[in-house]
Amino acid sequence: MPINNSRISASDSRGFWSWLSSNQSYHSVSLFLIGTHRKRFIFLAAVPILWALVANFAPLLKMLEISFYEAYPLSKGREIVYTLDNWVEFFLLNVYTIPFLRSIVFSIILTISTLILTYPIAYFLAQHLPKSKQLLYLLILLIPFWVGEIIRTYAIMILLGNRGLINLILQFFGLIEKPIPFMYTYFSLGIGIVYLTSLYMLLPLYSILEQIPKNLLEASADLGAGPWTRFWRVTLPLSKDGIASGCTLVFLISMGFYAAPVMLGGPSSTMFSETIAGHFNVAADRWPVGAAFSSIMLISTLVIAATFLKIMGRGGKGIIR
Repeated sequence: MPINNSRISASDSRGFWSWLSSNQSYHSVSLFLIGTHRKRFIFLAAVPILWALVANFAPLLKMLEISFYEAYPLSKGREIVYTLDNWVEFFLLNVYTIPFLRSIVFSIILTISTLILTYPIAYFLAQHLPKSKQLLYLLILLIPFWVGEIIRTYAIMILLGNRGLINLILQFFGLIEKPIPFMYTYFSLGIGIVYLTSLYMLLPLYSILEQIPKNLLEASADLGAGPWTRFWRVTLPLSKDGIASGCTLVFLISMGFYAAPVMLGGPSSTMFSETIAGHFNVAADRWPVGAAFSSIMLISTLVIAATFLKIMGRGGKGIIR
């Protein structure tokens, strides 16, 4: 009996393909898709582009729409009422504007700190290590980032806690009597976010620094330029695209962090992402307010990032020349 089924299945399959190959519509579509390399490229590119649009922009547009609702989720029989109150509420209360401004300033400071800390590492990897060892060292640096954000945040808590590694070492050598309260401060939050975002700064910097021809540095040295002059006049201007990309990524990611501020920050270091999450977690019709605040943060971060890229002169003239 199984043999007969397989024969029937094979027969049906051959019949289907015979019908498909003789179908005029199938031939027309096939000829259109594979007729030229250009059409094949357009077809292959359209699928991921369409997916990106649906997966990324559709939720954002829905969030923007909800931000104008009077209430959401809608109860049964309740009609949609549009209002601007959710957006106006942000500007009326300091409890919202202060965390927002704090998040922007803090993210800018952390972005600059991450750049200062990771640039020497990227420069060493790209300019002072042989090609055969660069990949190995990059893989070693990437190992901590193979685990999730929350696990790495817990690692920072273990390091900075009252009974953490740093306090234990300081107490062991008699440098302190009581543990230093690192946790739940701007310091612990800053250390955590710099650690979590350093990879997004390191890779763009390494990628651009690795492309700088060494003969340019040798030529500038032959012309009498010292190490600092070569760095400021040759290396830094040629690496501005990597700086722009890395700083933009770190700033955008820092603004959107939620787990790290909750786990490492304190009441005085509340970030705007925590304020937004509070509106979605409460058992009330606060989703429209949360959606409005999310839209405000998204628009603000994009404007700041675009302004920074313009100032840096990515692809043109800027402050680094």
